[in-house]
Amino acid sequence: MSIKFKNLNKTIIKCKKCSRLNKFIKKIAKEKRPQNINEKYWGKPVTGFGNNNSKLMILGLAPAAHGGTRTGRAFTGDKSGDVLFECLYKAKISNQNYSKNLNDGLKLKYTYVTNVLKCVPPEDKPKITELANCSKYFNSEIENLKELKVIVALGKVAFDNCIKIYKKKFDQIEKFKFKHGKKYLLPDDRIIIACYHPSPRNINTKVVTRKMISDLFIEAKKIAKF
Repeated sequence: MSIKFKNLNKTIIKCKKCSRLNKFIKKIAKEKRPQNINEKYWGKPVTGFGNNNSKLMILGLAPAAHGGTRTGRAFTGDKSGDVLFECLYKAKISNQNYSKNLNDGLKLKYTYVTNVLKCVPPEDKPKITELANCSKYFNSEIENLKELKVIVALGKVAFDNCIKIYKKKFDQIEKFKFKHGKKYLLPDDRIIIACYHPSPRNINTKVVTRKMISDLFIEAKKIAKF
């Protein structure tokens, strides 16, 4: 991890700009789920993780209450993350098909995983001000990833908020509609691909399948050329 990323991550972890979110993650860390009662929760903003030379970014909306907020790593320790890492392994992007904790040996190939919002919001509904506060961290991540070619946005809300951040940065940007597998060229010549969220609801109702997600990542790899 580069010095720039280390400094950015230190800033994110210490961030207390959104008092509502700060109180909520502390509450979660104190009032644990029964199955995690003996664990020490991370209970702080969750940074992105991956390689400095990443060509692919995987973007969610926010850490899960008892996933990333518990483990300290995005998409780690919850059912959506379980599906995601199964698919990344099938696409030969990760060295293992699971992500359980910070010390589980997970390695990613040219890939960076993060969220638009670094703290879990109550009812998964962030306020506009909270998204605005956190957007500068997302912009810094984009700027630090010099080799970045492709962003895969998991879910419509993450996709829409990524586009909103880009709209603030660039004067002219097309109106992009979320559709699974749809690719759009962003003003900085990066490509964003829309992907259904790997949530239990989407998987169980077959809105999306593991194969659909794995195939999308295989295509993203080809576009990013790794």
